[in-house]
Amino acid sequence: MIGAARSAALPWVLAAVAGLAQAISIATPWSGQPLWWLQVASLAVLAGCIARPASLRSVFLQAWLFATAWLTGTFWWLFISMHTYGGLPAPLAAFAVLALAAFLGSYYAAAAAFWRWLAPRGPLIATVSFAALWLLAELLRGRWFTGFPWGAGGYAHVDGPLAFLAPWIGVYGIGALAAAIAVALSWLPQAWRSRRYWAAAGASVLLLAACTQVAPSHDQAAGAPLSVTLLQGNIPQDEKFEGRTGVPVALAWYAEQLQASRSSLVVAPETALPLLPQQLPEGYLQGLAEHFSRGDRAALIGMPLGSLEQGYTNSVVGLKPGADAYRFDKHHLVPFGEFIPPLFRWFTDLMNIPLGDFNRGSVGQPSFEWQGQRLAPNVCYEDLFGEELAARFADPVRAPTVFVNVSNIGWFGDTVAIDQHLHISRMRALEFARPVIRATNTGATAIIDHRARVTHSLPPHTRGALTGEVAGRSGTTPFAWWASRLGLLPLWLLGLAPVLGALPRLRRRAGT
Repeated sequence: MIGAARSAALPWVLAAVAGLAQAISIATPWSGQPLWWLQVASLAVLAGCIARPASLRSVFLQAWLFATAWLTGTFWWLFISMHTYGGLPAPLAAFAVLALAAFLGSYYAAAAAFWRWLAPRGPLIATVSFAALWLLAELLRGRWFTGFPWGAGGYAHVDGPLAFLAPWIGVYGIGALAAAIAVALSWLPQAWRSRRYWAAAGASVLLLAACTQVAPSHDQAAGAPLSVTLLQGNIPQDEKFEGRTGVPVALAWYAEQLQASRSSLVVAPETALPLLPQQLPEGYLQGLAEHFSRGDRAALIGMPLGSLEQGYTNSVVGLKPGADAYRFDKHHLVPFGEFIPPLFRWFTDLMNIPLGDFNRGSVGQPSFEWQGQRLAPNVCYEDLFGEELAARFADPVRAPTVFVNVSNIGWFGDTVAIDQHLHISRMRALEFARPVIRATNTGATAIIDHRARVTHSLPPHTRGALTGEVAGRSGTTPFAWWASRLGLLPLWLLGLAPVLGALPRLRRRAGT
């Protein structure tokens, strides 16, 4: 009796543990590094659990348990922003994180249950259909209800053997391929004596190895390297918008560093200047503009813009000699932090988060051109959305040569969120074969080359200026080419293929 109960409980325990392992694989809490093999192994455990004889309800719930554990373990630090800095009661903040993870996890649960309902015959069809449906769930999470793709499985592979595919199929494509590998591994206990299984596995490995030898045609230098200084103010988040503490410290320190820098470009992070231009001390912004109006130096500075009448934007201002001020407005806003979703005003009113309702900028805004480089800013978690960054590659002549991310994830304390975001930026470097420079309030402030290697970085939660060189790149990766024209449509079609293939069967069932 006890043995039977343990046997029945085992798949549920395995699903939960595997989900937590999936979260760890994105960036380990002890080192911050991704573990590609753990991502594949944890998903293989889930595939093995849901392949066992069970009802569709059990399959749905086991996959939902896996996904909820994975997502809660990935972005648990949202609790800090809502409770510590937003003032939301701890039980309500914890419930909000869990509810978000459970809701997003239902996409994966539905994908798993649909896969079992399809009952695909043969390892190959089962593997391909699972990978396609898992991809569909990832796409739904990344796009529906403003999208929150943080911690997608493909990010665990930024240093793995599948990383070479990023310029071709992007992070979602890598995640789908990893899902296929996971399912193939889950068949191992039943098929390890099968010659066909090992022949297929060997052929797949040889094919991937051959693909790594394809010489990239999109890797081209663009102009001379640019000297840069990236500023990390480390202003405590609970003081950042306080007029008597964080605001005067930020204004004084950033003004000093911006004017003292001898690099060709100096970058200050998101809302480095935490006041609107009309709220700044008299002459403050004019002094900075005058400083960069002469000589051979330029600056990109994160600050809010706008007015009560026009609305506000989370923006980056560019200053350089001989030109009017450049402006980039953040497009992909954070729900509850930067805009209020319909019907959720009551929830936002429970928190004390300043500047909580911004206007959106457009997709594909012009780059900041300086000394032969086209610098394309993005703000905070905008760099999760590679398909939106790809819009800037529609015209190769105007395509960015360097991406510039300005962030403030001080909202999430000294947590693994810093490392996770660094790997997100590194994946964008791979997808577009472009260097990424990151100026942040608390970390990770870094220079990432076009092959996703971190060449310079500052320790997180320290105040300092990081100086180095960034070498811009030109050319267009296959991912940038098709994503700039089609968005993620090819991946959507791949993900929907099992659903479209099942339509006749669904019609027959509806007819009966």
